[in-house]
Amino acid sequence: MSELVTPEKKKTIFSGMQPSGALTLGSYMGALQNWVRFSEEYDCFYCIVDLHAITARQEPAELRRRCLEQIAQYIACGLDPDTCCLFIQSHVPAHAELAWVLNCYTMFGELSRMTQFKDKSARNADNINAGLFTYPALMAADILLYQASLVPVGGDQKQHVELSRDIATRFNGVYGDVFQIPEPFIPKEGKRIMSLSDPTSKMSKSDPAGGCIYIMDKPEVILKSFKRAVTDSDGEIRYAPSEKPGVTNLINIYAVASGKTPEEIEAEFAGQGYGTFKETVGEAVVELLRPIRERAEALMKDKAYLESVYRKSAEHANRVAGRTLQKVYKKVGFVAK
Repeated sequence: MSELVTPEKKKTIFSGMQPSGALTLGSYMGALQNWVRFSEEYDCFYCIVDLHAITARQEPAELRRRCLEQIAQYIACGLDPDTCCLFIQSHVPAHAELAWVLNCYTMFGELSRMTQFKDKSARNADNINAGLFTYPALMAADILLYQASLVPVGGDQKQHVELSRDIATRFNGVYGDVFQIPEPFIPKEGKRIMSLSDPTSKMSKSDPAGGCIYIMDKPEVILKSFKRAVTDSDGEIRYAPSEKPGVTNLINIYAVASGKTPEEIEAEFAGQGYGTFKETVGEAVVELLRPIRERAEALMKDKAYLESVYRKSAEHANRVAGRTLQKVYKKVGFVAK
């Protein structure tokens, strides 16, 4: 009689985005496409981090609307609520509860060295609040609550995962094996998409007009933005990140939208001008985003369905996070309820 084989437990992935409005093309190509792939292989928790959002002042009705829109856009981008957990951070109280405990195991000097705190403080000089300073401990709680093995991040977020590792290691050193030590996961698939107006900077919502493409943009807006995209003066369509950042960025975008390699794209546009190239890239992006925009618009009309998604996911997230929090509370000496 053959031995029964126990299925190997899936590794857990955690990631989240702030509800700051419509998702960008950069978010889709650089992160969300990979999130969809991960859900086939990993146990995935994808969070809308509204607790992080209030480190900057928010208009309450707008914040609520953006959270719903973001869930709709997650699903429209291909995330299946039946195979991954799509939840709102504030619906799982353990995030805030564990963050306080981890604050007590995070050093002041560690927080003061966080690059994003320095950047955000410079941009919000009239609102340098305590939450802005301590939010890396909340980010650590986000990750550690779910015993995440992997955290998909861009280069600008790697520092926060490293701090989460340091906090978890410090806590484990005192109390034993409590937290899984997470690893930053920078996928090979998916390009870092840069601004169309400044190809040396990542595409973001703070881009000047025309520099950022949103997945909910209408076709005419997308095409206009690509026609105005910064290139260079020599007219050659060639992949050269240091010499030709604008053209290279457009090649990266077209590669993701079309499935072609940079070499194939260079061959396709050999001897042609930037005008034709930019128009083709814009049209490819329009067709890539069209079904996503239409699906998201339809989902936003079905508030009952979106509510069912985030409530069901929050129930699951609360169960998983609650087990970790209970273990932490016992370790630090809190009296059981």
